Amino acid sequence: MEPDPILMVAEIFASIQGESTAMGLPCAFVRLAGCDLACTWCDTAWARSGGTPMVLSAVLEAVEALGLRLVEVTGGEPLLQEACLDLLSQLLARGHAVLLETSGSRDLTPVPSGVRVIMDLKPPSSGEEGRNLWSNLTRLKPTDEVKIVLADRADYAWARDVLERHDLVRRAEVLFSPVEGRLPASELAAWILADRLPVRLQIQLHKVLWGPLARGR
Repeated sequence: MEPDPILMVAEIFASIQGESTAMGLPCAFVRLAGCDLACTWCDTAWARSGGTPMVLSAVLEAVEALGLRLVEVTGGEPLLQEACLDLLSQLLARGHAVLLETSGSRDLTPVPSGVRVIMDLKPPSSGEEGRNLWSNLTRLKPTDEVKIVLADRADYAWARDVLERHDLVRRAEVLFSPVEGRLPASELAAWILADRLPVRLQIQLHKVLWGPLARGR
């Protein structure tokens, strides 16, 4: 028998999905610890290191105990852990609808095809623009999503250019999300409307419900 893979886990919890096209749905979250990026406006910096070691079977048991079909694996950067792929495969095998939120700096090739990927593209304000793995765009499925978090007008102009240059809306659903406290959502909405961009404005619903500092919600 092969050994049970070990994952470094920051938290496992049930919540209302606050982002993506699944926004508003009850969802089980597995937040894996560890990230090799340091975005200037990161709202989960506490999960960039540490975590609790858990064998894969224990993670799956914890997810099943939450009693929800929709599961999101997030981080940190979950694809830093090789066992994340085992987790994704096992969740699919158990009949879950599986979301993977990833920074976009890791190769998507090994991700099981049944997983809906929510991939970030990092704009200039993040400080990590150079870490975007642009070849990932060719690996996106029509059911996948691209999220761009924007802090200012320069980020918006960058995102608008990327949208056109890479024909993003043909590849996947595109989400523009404002950085809380730096870009009012109403201002971003006005820019999207003025340019008639075919993107979805995303506001982090979980922060509206429980505040910006809540964990496990």
